[in-house]
Amino acid sequence: MVHAWGDETPFYTYHQYLNNTFGHQIRKIPVDAGFTCPNRDGTCGRDGCTFCLNEAFAPRYCDSQKRVSQQVADGVAFHAHRRRNMGAILVYFQSYSNTYAPLEMLKRRYEEALAVPEVQGLVIATRPDCLSEETLDYLSALQKHSYICVEIGIESLHDKTLRRVNRGHDAACTLHALSALAQREIPTCGHLIFGLPGETPEMWMQDIAILNHVSLSTLKLHQLQILQGTPIAQEYAIQPEDFHSFTAESYMEFLADYLERLSPDIAIERLANEVPPRYLNTNTWHGLRHQDIVQGVCVRLQKRQSWQGIKKAEVSTPPPFVS
Repeated sequence: MVHAWGDETPFYTYHQYLNNTFGHQIRKIPVDAGFTCPNRDGTCGRDGCTFCLNEAFAPRYCDSQKRVSQQVADGVAFHAHRRRNMGAILVYFQSYSNTYAPLEMLKRRYEEALAVPEVQGLVIATRPDCLSEETLDYLSALQKHSYICVEIGIESLHDKTLRRVNRGHDAACTLHALSALAQREIPTCGHLIFGLPGETPEMWMQDIAILNHVSLSTLKLHQLQILQGTPIAQEYAIQPEDFHSFTAESYMEFLADYLERLSPDIAIERLANEVPPRYLNTNTWHGLRHQDIVQGVCVRLQKRQSWQGIKKAEVSTPPPFVS
């Protein structure tokens, strides 16, 4: 069965989204442009999010001391060494909050990346409280000649959780940012974490009503990984009962249930988080990689003769504060 997104995979993959958007495959190259976050520099906090350990995620060639164009070149060389065909490129401003700087600095960083001949666009990871009107207007103008996607760290849609993980903003701020991006028709990726303290699978299933309503282009779904040396690792050691922990099998079952209710218009960029084992405080999945999770979810949906969005009609109407 060929689904509405254009292939037989039982959920809308990022691979298919890129084909639909560009007509060909394209690779993301992460860079570290030297930005910080408002909950690190004292604006709304000092210690960052309790779960964050940036060095666990950034490739080794990312170095904020290097120019953005040099990091792009290093990234191309890194992937070429691993025998991956590069072709066209999206530059992924990954580390910290990549709209949290004066507009002139943002312009220099972004336009340096876009000047690289192979680069067809940017993916800009940031927080919902770091999108000024002037930055949004600039991104809107920029996308007239380049692909621009803003990746919003939603993490949770629950204020109690956001306070507990030292996020520094509330859910209303997130919804406002998503609405502002949608009004400017800027493609938007949402990033969610399943497993933050105090939350349950029932809460995450209920949150789908909001996600189906806020005009996301793509979505990253990550299980919480407890990383060594983070404040959340200390919290987990004291109160492990506050954390919903998945086995790999239960996580794949949950994802299958989740995708059945998620809008089929939202492409799934990731289904699970993956960091080098040396950073993990606990490792209960015995070396399973992201692709193993993807295959496991596909198998479950295929056995059910099911696919993304088949149960969307069962999802409740979103709360009235979503506009």
